Amino acid sequence: MQQESMSFDLLIVGGGPAGLAAAIRAKQQAAAAGREVSVCLIDKGAQIGAHILSGAVIDPCALDALLPDWKTRGAPLTTQVTDDRFLFLSENKARSVPHWLRPACLDNRGLYMGSLGELCAWLAREAEALGVEIYAGFAAADLLFDTQGGVAGVVTGEMGRLRDGHPGPNFQPGMHLLAQYTLFAEGARGHLGKRLEAAFELRAKADAQSFSLGLKELWQVPAAQHQPGLCLHTGGWPLTDAVGGGFLYHYGDNLVAVGLVISLAYKNPWLSPFEEFQRLKTHPALRSHLAGGTRLAYGARVLADGGLQALPELVFPGGALIGDDAGFLDPARLKGIHGAMLSGMLAAEAAVKALAEPRGTGVLKAYHEEWRQSRLYKQLSRARNFKPSLSQGPKLGALLAGIDQKLLRGRAPWTLHKPTDHNQLDPADEHAPIAYPKPDGQLSFDLPSSLYLSNTQHSEDQPCHLHLKAANLSVDFNLPTYAAPEQRYCPAGVYEIIEEAGTPRLHINAANCLHCKACDIKDPTQNIEWTPPQGGEGPVYGRM
Repeated sequence: MQQESMSFDLLIVGGGPAGLAAAIRAKQQAAAAGREVSVCLIDKGAQIGAHILSGAVIDPCALDALLPDWKTRGAPLTTQVTDDRFLFLSENKARSVPHWLRPACLDNRGLYMGSLGELCAWLAREAEALGVEIYAGFAAADLLFDTQGGVAGVVTGEMGRLRDGHPGPNFQPGMHLLAQYTLFAEGARGHLGKRLEAAFELRAKADAQSFSLGLKELWQVPAAQHQPGLCLHTGGWPLTDAVGGGFLYHYGDNLVAVGLVISLAYKNPWLSPFEEFQRLKTHPALRSHLAGGTRLAYGARVLADGGLQALPELVFPGGALIGDDAGFLDPARLKGIHGAMLSGMLAAEAAVKALAEPRGTGVLKAYHEEWRQSRLYKQLSRARNFKPSLSQGPKLGALLAGIDQKLLRGRAPWTLHKPTDHNQLDPADEHAPIAYPKPDGQLSFDLPSSLYLSNTQHSEDQPCHLHLKAANLSVDFNLPTYAAPEQRYCPAGVYEIIEEAGTPRLHINAANCLHCKACDIKDPTQNIEWTPPQGGEGPVYGRM
């Protein structure tokens, strides 16, 4: 069957904040110049926002620059942070850290809380009103190259291939989407972004990217205990030997977002991020906010938080990386939405300029130059030592990070580095297994009931989208060395060691996958490769 093709001036892969901001800015710039630029955006989620998950406390500076009248246009950000707290937790107690003792990067007052998924759905409507063509449910599966070796577009994923690899009765091949320039906004650990980094050696001068795993639930609580505008962050318990912290935000219609962010550089292979999150909610300091409420949704996603020294080269022949596909999150503030949007806007401006010239003459060079002069670059420069400092451990790391941000204000004359996440695990026999408490069904819950709330759906009769480079490596090496940590670091129960006739085997429950990418990052042998399933499949987060 012959593959169809469509051609555009600018193609954007990914419907998160970076991609949507880029699409809107491209149309704005073209209109200002009196030109017509065709812009297409594709996203693997069933609808824009379906695969989007963030805390989310949002710095509105990028929205102010993109759509200055966003409030009157009806953007779904209506709750401003008015009460900003930070608690350091022990197992049963909490100590409040006053504002005067915190570095400025931890001040969230005046920012906005809400659903990033809803914000992206709103941005998509704004983009379509400007003439952007948006196609949800289309995953970018492969890259297209021109005769000079530059990126010429992408191939969308096939539909209807059976589990054995053969085309089914409803098989449809992928479509070739061609463009003068392609911006990749797949989010953290984008599978095409990985290939682009390798193909064009974009990471030759950069550190390995580092990641954290964020787990989140959305609750609706009784009106009497709702405190709109309260932004609460925690450090300490339950993460006694890992770096991370909790969050709890009151916003909207009696909604509370609660979650845990944990660095994937942790060492104890017995640790389960999902179980640590369930423990966090039982702490007295958080219990009072959730008691009597109803849990509405659950999800998980990695975030790229390596900072400035982990940013790859941004441009390559035919395109550029934007948003978390590159890693613009400010690790000191743990804020990435405004950085993703600003990067997308800068890349779009460069693309519109480049489209006025013969292809290849500019190679989007203006994007890199403008980024180096931007406010965002200055922010990331000040935060560059934050994550490497934290890698020294929960207590010493917090002290060093505090010195860097509070006393030195991010202006230390040195730049620290950290090792990659996947090679940090200790052998299992160096740690005692962790006995996690059974869920109480009121504040803490089991994984199956949590997955149900993620609305995750995958067709069972399709090839597995989680590829093992070596089929038996998990059983032959991970199991005896690390007690098969993939069973615990995955927040969706995708990986399971089962025995058949007394022989262990790794079973992959691909239908459970939340597309968080933790397996692609944390596997100690880098044996697992995440690829997109059929377009539109996966979680449907909606209000997350």
